[in-house]
Amino acid sequence: MSALKRHGQAAAAALQFLTRIPVPMTVPFESVMLARTVIYFPAAGFFIGAFLAGGFAVLDLFSPAMPAAVLLLAVWTALSGGLHLDGWMDTADGVLSHRPRERMLEIMKDSRVGAMGVIAAVLLLLFKFTLLAEWTGQGDGVHALSLLAVGPIWSRWWMGAAIAGWPNARQGEGIGALFHLASSRQVTAGFVAAIVGTVICTTLNGFYWSETLLVLAGCILLTLITGSIMARWLNRKLGGLTGDTYGALNEAVEAVLLFAGLLSIRLFT
Repeated sequence: MSALKRHGQAAAAALQFLTRIPVPMTVPFESVMLARTVIYFPAAGFFIGAFLAGGFAVLDLFSPAMPAAVLLLAVWTALSGGLHLDGWMDTADGVLSHRPRERMLEIMKDSRVGAMGVIAAVLLLLFKFTLLAEWTGQGDGVHALSLLAVGPIWSRWWMGAAIAGWPNARQGEGIGALFHLASSRQVTAGFVAAIVGTVICTTLNGFYWSETLLVLAGCILLTLITGSIMARWLNRKLGGLTGDTYGALNEAVEAVLLFAGLLSIRLFT
């Protein structure tokens, strides 16, 4: 198989796994190929961000802020099929139960959602809703479009970094274990892809290079700080990470970047 075909399959697999965007391609879900998809995690985030930015641009033309925020949040959740939100809830149920490590992992495997998962999901969705509602009322659509688009890029890059950077808590079990062959080289390639995606988002909306560099620096710094703190805490609690925690990390980084984007619009425009 040619390198081009292998990478084409990896890109398709990243979109199929991380989004509900239809990709008409049959992909062998094998460990070697799935590890390669880490390179294209930011690309999946780019497409999600592009859909969100497009939705924002349309709704901003006619809709009041709060209804627009609800619709944007619904689209945001639907684009990933609720995959990461489910991981957020399962992680909250397990880690916040304050049980022994093995019991936490058992709770996270349970398909039923507990009280802590519901509370965590409600708080996260409320936080995102209020941020989106504030964002749609700022009146600076150009900056909002770009900053809304880049958040999903970096949150999904961090999932790949977490896969390669921390051990699997379930010793070969679960969805997260399928990506165990991901390496730092593939994460680095994904990092370059995230930078390219960010530059595309900002330059298409007329950012100056100085503004683009500020956006890049802010995204990288906040992603590393937020992701590292949370991943280290989860690793200490669970003895590693799982597929659920990767989703939780994605949600946390996205929320922080969304908040930072709103603050930057208020402070600098």
